[in-house]
Amino acid sequence: MQTPSELEKNTFDFARLCLIRKTCCKLQFLVQSYPKVPNCYIFFSGILKRASSFIFMVITFTLPTIHTDYGINFLCSLRVNLDMGKAAYGWMIMKDDNIPGTVVRTSTIPEELGRLVYLLTDKTGTLTQNEMIFKRLHLGTVSYGTDTMDEIQSHIINSYSQVHSQNSGNSTSSTPSRKPQSSAPKVRKSVSSRIHEAVKAIALCHNVTPVYESRAGVSGETEYAEVDQDFSDENRTYQASSPDEVALVQWTESVGLTLVNRDLTSMQLKTPDGHILTYYILQIFPFTSESKRMGIIVRDESSGEITFYMKGADVAMSTIVQYNDWLEEECGNMAREGLRTLVVAKKSLTEEQYQDFESRYNQAKLSIHDRNLKVAAVVESLEREMELLCLTGVEDQLQADVRPTLEMLRNAGIKIWMLTGDKLETATCIAKSSHLVSRTQDIHIFRPVTTRGEAHLELNAFRRKHDCALVISGDSLEVCLKYYEHEFVELACQCPAVVCCRCSPTQKAHIVKLLQHHTGKRTCAIGDGGNDVSMIQAADCGIGIEGKEGKQASLAADFSITQFKHIGRLLMVHGRNSYKRSAALGQFVMHRGLIISTMQAVFSSVFYFASVPLYQGFLMVGYATIYTMFPVFSLVLDQDVKPEMALLYPELYKDLTKGRSLSFKTFLIWVLISIYQGGILMYGALLLFESEFVHVVAISFTALILTELLMVALTIRTWHWLMVVAEFLSLGCYVASLAFLNEYFDVAFITTVTFLWKVSAITVVSCLPLYIIKYLKRKFSPPSYSKLTS
Repeated sequence: MQTPSELEKNTFDFARLCLIRKTCCKLQFLVQSYPKVPNCYIFFSGILKRASSFIFMVITFTLPTIHTDYGINFLCSLRVNLDMGKAAYGWMIMKDDNIPGTVVRTSTIPEELGRLVYLLTDKTGTLTQNEMIFKRLHLGTVSYGTDTMDEIQSHIINSYSQVHSQNSGNSTSSTPSRKPQSSAPKVRKSVSSRIHEAVKAIALCHNVTPVYESRAGVSGETEYAEVDQDFSDENRTYQASSPDEVALVQWTESVGLTLVNRDLTSMQLKTPDGHILTYYILQIFPFTSESKRMGIIVRDESSGEITFYMKGADVAMSTIVQYNDWLEEECGNMAREGLRTLVVAKKSLTEEQYQDFESRYNQAKLSIHDRNLKVAAVVESLEREMELLCLTGVEDQLQADVRPTLEMLRNAGIKIWMLTGDKLETATCIAKSSHLVSRTQDIHIFRPVTTRGEAHLELNAFRRKHDCALVISGDSLEVCLKYYEHEFVELACQCPAVVCCRCSPTQKAHIVKLLQHHTGKRTCAIGDGGNDVSMIQAADCGIGIEGKEGKQASLAADFSITQFKHIGRLLMVHGRNSYKRSAALGQFVMHRGLIISTMQAVFSSVFYFASVPLYQGFLMVGYATIYTMFPVFSLVLDQDVKPEMALLYPELYKDLTKGRSLSFKTFLIWVLISIYQGGILMYGALLLFESEFVHVVAISFTALILTELLMVALTIRTWHWLMVVAEFLSLGCYVASLAFLNEYFDVAFITTVTFLWKVSAITVVSCLPLYIIKYLKRKFSPPSYSKLTS
């Protein structure tokens, strides 16, 4: 179910207010019309009639119309016009060539794009390209970068050449170290052996599948025989749910160990000299956002060795691997360079150990109660004292034009919060490189807290800082929100930028709801992966990016874009136009209903509240459709500033967040305009008609149509050729229909000069003062956008 926008809610609140007043007046009308009413009501009615001038003023200002039917038509017209306008805004967004691939998946909240205050964004795949490049391999005592990868390749070539030379003498093994680690004495391994183990672990511990395209020339078939596929290295591509894993497997291929085949039960690696190594997959433990690691148990076909490999985030792996004195420090160093780190470890298992684990694991999977907890407990029994093999670092480059886009949003008054699951150092580095945080701006790193007292002290220290960005971890955030929720949100909202690292998907959604609850401002969440769906759906406006992690976020969002830079035009141009146009359209539709209601109120008050409708039949239908529909709906083409100007001066966006385009003030202004024009049109027609009542209808209705067309012209800020066509088309339809409305008009009268000058005089009196007021207002108090357009 789609949620209506705030603008739509306000518009219909105003409309319901009018409808309540109309209903009250209708009840009064029925009381006066009913012949058998109590004397008190007759007496009250008599008082109303005697104080006609006072009652007229009350009716005019508080009861805009007599008949509830008008109110129902008015609300239906308002709903239809707003919904058609929203559909038009969505079509314009999707047809914008400057933001190709954008999809609008909602038809209720396009104008919310024009009133955003907080933008909560993911990092990986949103601010960055999610195209990983392997940059660093650290073994504890030696580190290899992009310029020394050839050394790793030479070590791998030498290692496997020695293995296969040994196999030519005795085919007993296929790896340099044959004995299980549990039975081998603990001696310091050579660098070559450690590199070999690390690269093999990276090549085996993943969920990547190699894919081969069919040969050219096979066409018209959806399934291909195996002989029709090309298994060459050039035709191989890798598929995986995570770009990190693809980058790691591509790197192992570049150094000589290539993944050539994988199915549900096995995988095959090709060595530098062309030999194929086969490993059977015994168990696999996929990556989850809660565990932050994945593992796999494989059996070497040639030697029968069983090995448990695991890789994951350092925060999860630090307690699993054996004691070391370099992991934490090197993770911090890589994170400060903006690299994403993964810790790789292994554990050799005997046949007995694996059989024991398998039986307990299968038994846990068959449990009826607490199955997930029991399975996790069995797996954790293996995750102890694992041998640390290496630390990898991959780089995720920024998306195109991220820096100018973030600067534009910041100048527009939008506060940006980055919520990511990465390390604190990595998140801080990306925040600086993307200019989310200015290089000259101070950064307050919230120290890790675990108790209420620590949180209190750290909040006091943070309170003394001014105009600085906040960087906080998910664990510390949880503690602060538990004890000092209001104080923390109040302080964080004063920061120009906030970075939350090590955030889980649940925490992301919780932060969005906190901002909505404590500030009451509009929030927007943007992400690209399945872990961002909860955040996107919790926000007032959700934007999904179609990236490397699939379309989960895109399909769950209100708007789908292909690049982060498109959000600038989406908000500054389409958000602005949608909000301004919906506000103008909604208020003008209310004006269209209120003016004819005022005319009916004046008419009824003059004729002692007689139950006689002023306009009947087709006149009412035509007034709301062919006579005024096209010009009023053409307001969806109006714009106050050109798109180039809105992008060049994003500061104009700040005015939209104040909600001044649709407020009680603007609503009351339109009510007063409707009352003034309705009174002038009705009183003018009553004063100028001579003999027959039908002349009153002809004069007032024609002046009403002309007034509506002129008011549309008065409201328009930038003319479009379709607006001109709509104005003349509606006027032409009305003039042409006069010949067929003999039932309502005196055809002989409407062709006279008297009719023309009376209609013209009434129309001028009703519209000219408003044109003069608009000219004086633009002359002495112009809006901010008019200063730029001039």
